[in-house]
Amino acid sequence: MARIEVPMPQMGESIAEGTVSQWLKQLGDAVERDEPILEISTDKVDAEIPSPSDGTLVEIVVQEGETVEVGTVVAYIDTEGGPAAVAAPTVESEDQISSAAPQEPAAVTFEGSDVDTSVEERLRTRSTPVVRKIAEEHDVDIQAVHGTGHAGRVTKQDILDYIENAGPAVDSAKPVPVPKKTTESPPPVSAPSAVASDMWATFYGEVRHPEFPVRSADTVEPMDKIRRLTAEHMVVAKRVAPHVHSFIEIDFSTIDVIRASSKERWASQGARVSYTAFVAWAVSRVLREFPTVNSTISGNNIIYRGNVNLGMAVDLNPGLIVPVVHDADHLGLVGIGNKIVDLATRARDRKLVPSEIQGATFTITNPGVLGTLVGLPVIPKGTAAILGTGAIEKRVVVVTDPDTGTDSMAIRKKSLFSLGYDHRIVDGADAARFLARLKETLETFPNDA
Repeated sequence: MARIEVPMPQMGESIAEGTVSQWLKQLGDAVERDEPILEISTDKVDAEIPSPSDGTLVEIVVQEGETVEVGTVVAYIDTEGGPAAVAAPTVESEDQISSAAPQEPAAVTFEGSDVDTSVEERLRTRSTPVVRKIAEEHDVDIQAVHGTGHAGRVTKQDILDYIENAGPAVDSAKPVPVPKKTTESPPPVSAPSAVASDMWATFYGEVRHPEFPVRSADTVEPMDKIRRLTAEHMVVAKRVAPHVHSFIEIDFSTIDVIRASSKERWASQGARVSYTAFVAWAVSRVLREFPTVNSTISGNNIIYRGNVNLGMAVDLNPGLIVPVVHDADHLGLVGIGNKIVDLATRARDRKLVPSEIQGATFTITNPGVLGTLVGLPVIPKGTAAILGTGAIEKRVVVVTDPDTGTDSMAIRKKSLFSLGYDHRIVDGADAARFLARLKETLETFPNDA
């Protein structure tokens, strides 16, 4: 039997787990490559998961309604096919395991191994990639950890509790060995200690929120998945990237003239071109000139992105999602405007597909739509910058006549923009030049965009 794994896929950069909504195929069913075999649900998208190969579905590990972390094996497919392949036992519920406990467990042979193990033993040793990573970082043997998960599986919380409590208790009855004295000089310190390395691995990875006492008038509700994942994403983003913000004021007078003159033509085309569409168009062009702002740090390397993919933050009230306009620099003004409306509408209806929330190289968020004058947004991980657009309001300003040089008072529509950037890669001067170029582009917007 040649079996391959079907893992819970990564459905988005900030999504850590998914729920099996429905199995579209049953045990013993023949499946074809790319044929949907199950449906999953996450905080942000619902999707059908295709089979990675032709074959037969021989084992279902995760049942409908169960939520597991990304990377967890949810099923196995025998690529050689045939009814006889359905010989591996399946685990359908904890009750079934309990009722079968007095009986001799069926033997299962792993691929490439001569060792026979029971279903329960196999589940015990099959931890998720997250758990294995944490165990490896802290040099912990998973077999030594008491598992509280399904069939004794070690969960993420189990491994964290084990590490926090410094492993199993020391038997006080056993004498503690006394180290022998030595006259040798201690070796020079040339690298961070293992403890320091573990500390930084934990600091940049696992997010554990402090707890506070509850008062009598308080109401306590658990965070839903989208809020929990957003909280973790924001904490990690702030931990890793040193945030700096710069500001600039934009005059929308020219854009107002274009919108007024093009209103009827756009209406006849069924197009919706908002102020945000103008900003997105301008940003997509300016990013070409400033590759550092459209990049990210990976280890000790800088990745300069070859595409301009704009993440457009959408308020779900409550919650937030960031669909992506891919290759925005290849779209015209009307195309970007229509794309933004389409993505925002389907985001609120939970109809986005996974690819539409992945791959952003730069993000735009618009707190100004709710009246906020300016915001200081958090840079999404994996990018170098985010633009926050403030409310567009009429303001009294001083206008200088270019011919006579005389000043006068006038009313103009203006907005404050903030650029949050990762100071490891974007310097203040780079940010200033980027904002100045964006201001110039918006205030002299071309009519043929």
